Amino acid sequence: MKKITIIGTGYVGLVTGAGLADFGNEVICADILESKVNQLKKGEIPFFEPGLKELIDRNVNENRLSFTAEIEKSVQLSEVIFIAVGTPELSSGQADLSHVIKVSKLIGENLNFYKVICTKSTVPIGTGKKICKTINENIKSVVDFDYVSNPEFLREGSSVKDFLWPDRVVIGAEETKAFEILKEVYRPLYVNKTPIMHTNIETSEMIKYASNAFLALKISYINEIANLCDKVGADVHQVATAMGKDGRISSKFLHPGPGYGGSCFPKDTKALVNIAKENGLNFKTIEAAIIANENQKIVMFKKLKKLLQNQISGKSIGILGLSFKPNTDDIRESSSLKMISFLIREGAIVKSYDPVVSNQIKNIYPDLNCCSSLEECVADTDAIVIMTDWNVFRSMDLKKVFKIMKKPVILDTRNILSTHELNNIGFKHDNVGRKSII
Repeated sequence: MKKITIIGTGYVGLVTGAGLADFGNEVICADILESKVNQLKKGEIPFFEPGLKELIDRNVNENRLSFTAEIEKSVQLSEVIFIAVGTPELSSGQADLSHVIKVSKLIGENLNFYKVICTKSTVPIGTGKKICKTINENIKSVVDFDYVSNPEFLREGSSVKDFLWPDRVVIGAEETKAFEILKEVYRPLYVNKTPIMHTNIETSEMIKYASNAFLALKISYINEIANLCDKVGADVHQVATAMGKDGRISSKFLHPGPGYGGSCFPKDTKALVNIAKENGLNFKTIEAAIIANENQKIVMFKKLKKLLQNQISGKSIGILGLSFKPNTDDIRESSSLKMISFLIREGAIVKSYDPVVSNQIKNIYPDLNCCSSLEECVADTDAIVIMTDWNVFRSMDLKKVFKIMKKPVILDTRNILSTHELNNIGFKHDNVGRKSII
């Protein structure tokens, strides 16, 4: 097994570091923020991810995983260096590579023997060449290295499972030696017959963007089908189920809702469109998916306005769910934020409840009333809007909810409630692509 340094202790870095340690490697997770490192040393995880704390604790206790702010030293000690820093979206839609280049410079300055430099961060096609150029420009003595692209395919909320039991591992490497070293890093997966794909660097970089963009496309597609189902009286769930039985299509990501969000799909679709433009191409399908996704958030707000007979000002609205999906506290590009923005602009009195999200929403909406319970958020409201399909919302006592609301109005943007039960109790309600009584 290998001595490994992961630079960056965000979502990807921590899951990767803990997972590789669980495979038997000796892993150092390094970060420039000493406060974050100290937090990790105390066993405190800076974000919510099911199973991650247990994975980290186990490998720390078995001395396979450690944390440090001494990045230079950790680079010098390790055989394999993973770059796992953020590549946020610029105003142009392009990926910001400043953190990646900064880390590459640091690696070059501390290269003291042959190492494999591996990128986990999602980076535009061609970034591998920029990283190699930066490293070479900063090497202080004659030292060899190889570069590898190894994209992550982690779903927030199930990333531990995705890392330990992946559908495939993609290794973009020009040199056989580097590929074999990475294969050794993932040895338990190789032994268990997990598909390990050996590609060139550009292909590996493209696979990540192509995968995310296609999944985003499926979401936007089924949302538009759901909107049409609303108009013609069809049931989108039955449509999606029948579509999913076709092996060429599959049922995954055919779930209508308020639009995709999170840290990946929004920025990666825009980045891919920009990469295409830089190469003289127009990606009409992905551009349409981006537009459709933004439109879906508007469609949800219009549904709520219709339920309230276009009278939003002064109404008390409860937002159930702030994270972009369940089992995570990530609110980046969450459809809930757009719904809250619309409501505040129209003069509504907004309350919210999420089982996990707490303080981070205050950074965006300091005056938002964040309730500590579902009941508090629902009580005395003119309407509630389910924005995230947490299980607590699936199983809520609708008869009790009916009694404590001022007006029994529900917009279910995740289609998690029974329309039959809502009708029987007496709710005025709507959803996405299913026949409702409104």
